[in-house]
Amino acid sequence: MKKIINYGVLALFMLLINAGGVLAFDVSATVDLNSSYVWRGLTLNDGLVMQPSLDVNKSGFGINVWGNMDIDDYNDTLESWEFSQVNFMLSYDFNFKPVDVSIGYIEYMFPAGGDGTREIYITLGKHIFKGLSGNFRFYYDFDEADDIYANASLDYSIPFSEKVNLDFGALVGYAGKDFARGDESGFHEYTLSAVGSYLIYEWLKVSAFLAYTDSIDEDVLPDQDVNFYGGLGITLSLIHI
Repeated sequence: MKKIINYGVLALFMLLINAGGVLAFDVSATVDLNSSYVWRGLTLNDGLVMQPSLDVNKSGFGINVWGNMDIDDYNDTLESWEFSQVNFMLSYDFNFKPVDVSIGYIEYMFPAGGDGTREIYITLGKHIFKGLSGNFRFYYDFDEADDIYANASLDYSIPFSEKVNLDFGALVGYAGKDFARGDESGFHEYTLSAVGSYLIYEWLKVSAFLAYTDSIDEDVLPDQDVNFYGGLGITLSLIHI
């Protein structure tokens, strides 16, 4: 199974490279400064982190490289000003009416120490009515955890103008037994969020977000150090590189 997945990832990567010879790519770079690093309800750092990312997209195909740099050391368990995590993601997005579909692969790497792992995923999105959409995401870790994580969310977007947008989200997660930090599988976490963005220029956007997350069942996800967190971000878009 792992060999089949790896060959599929390699084929997707080669297709992206070959496409680059005849097609221009859309490129964007983002830097986020967040009060904490919270991932799927888990507190990975309760202090300041910087999270840069680079996206390259064309005709539904995408490559993303993302990193987490710890500014705070989380009670001396992390090294300050070092990357503790780097993710590499390949994706393909398409529409299968009436649902938007994304499939992909994520490679998790931990430069500061720890075993990396790999996931494949599929997401399904559906516009419900003006401003409101629903999403379902299914992830399978076929390496370290060898189990699933899934979440479902509702998102509501309010465009105040061509430059100002506000988004609200509500998410519920589910974890398999081997993925969960507790002793059981089941509902993992819920998260409520609000994100505001302002388009300064066509190629420059700033954003801010605030979120609250908590465990649904402590036998699945034990109580975590961080519930409230937020951050600021800046995105630079380079079109048709």
